[in-house]
Amino acid sequence: MKKIAFHVSSLAQGGAERVVANLANRFAQDGFEVYVATEEYGNNEFELVPEVKRVHVGLKEEDEKKNRIVKFLLRVKYLKHFVKEYKPDVLVAFAHRCNYRALMAAGNSNIPVVISIRINPIGYYDAFSDDIQIRWLFPKAAGCVYQTQEQKDFFKPYLQDNSRIIMNPINPKYFGNPLPEVREKAVMHHARLVDFKNQPMLVRAFLKVHEKHPDYVLKIFGPDSGDGTKQILEKLIHDNNAESFVFLMGSSSELEKEIPKGEIYAYSSDYEGMPNSLLEAMAMGMPVVSTDCPCGGPKAVIRDGENGFLIPVGDEDALADRMLRLIEDKELQKRFSENARKIEDVGSIEAIYKQWKEYLEEVTSK
Repeated sequence: MKKIAFHVSSLAQGGAERVVANLANRFAQDGFEVYVATEEYGNNEFELVPEVKRVHVGLKEEDEKKNRIVKFLLRVKYLKHFVKEYKPDVLVAFAHRCNYRALMAAGNSNIPVVISIRINPIGYYDAFSDDIQIRWLFPKAAGCVYQTQEQKDFFKPYLQDNSRIIMNPINPKYFGNPLPEVREKAVMHHARLVDFKNQPMLVRAFLKVHEKHPDYVLKIFGPDSGDGTKQILEKLIHDNNAESFVFLMGSSSELEKEIPKGEIYAYSSDYEGMPNSLLEAMAMGMPVVSTDCPCGGPKAVIRDGENGFLIPVGDEDALADRMLRLIEDKELQKRFSENARKIEDVGSIEAIYKQWKEYLEEVTSK
């Protein structure tokens, strides 16, 4: 295996896009010829090293006025042209529609396609059209990478023996940073402001914490997704006169410096794949509280009561209770912090890269 191609919709800020960028850069660093085939360009994207070649396989300007079915077929056609021209030894697709397009585009080219599931399948892969495409296309895949066992179980009987469970790699900048001797009286959170992250529940839970500990603040870092979540949060803050202790911090390029300033970290998602933000917080030594959301990402890395707390999805009372326990028990904070940092053993880019490399080499050798 010498040439690897990744296919993802874009490199805009998001979990799958972050993993693609990290893996592409690391494979290139190891001397592989690496391509990233994307359909869109954005303003706020993950960077690729110069050795990685990015190729546009999306719609052309003249295609935009065509109907939905024609656009779908054109996307497959352009990706097929990419495969034919660059002839990668393996094509790795990330996320929902990209998985289908890659399997259709590779067709009878004899180029193995490895697909990757990056989200909770329930709600994303259970429509009637998905059932048809899964039955038709997934058996053609040379393999699949899941993030959790729950994802793998969903797709039985397809893609079982030839699949792997590999967690997301954590950016090395989050490892090994010194912790402040005295932390701010703050609860921290960082993620896109988007509906399924359920940051409004986090704010409501923190309002209960603030009643008991009025000297604590909540800082939420992350860009606006544009789906209205930011406006919901702003109204919630305004209606509760919380402007002086709940802050929407926006994006930051120095999260490794900002997040560890706080005492604890809270994560409130309704569902996830493998949440990068939570992994990063643990790598930074943050005592964490997280929802035990499907499809099992937090549960895969948090041992409840040992290196963090898990709470039921949507349970703001439980979230408030666990935040209070951590605020009021400094020894528990310290123990969670020390244990959380051990995630480097399994989540470093080197550990994850080794698993991906071994798996892709196994796939291509067959």
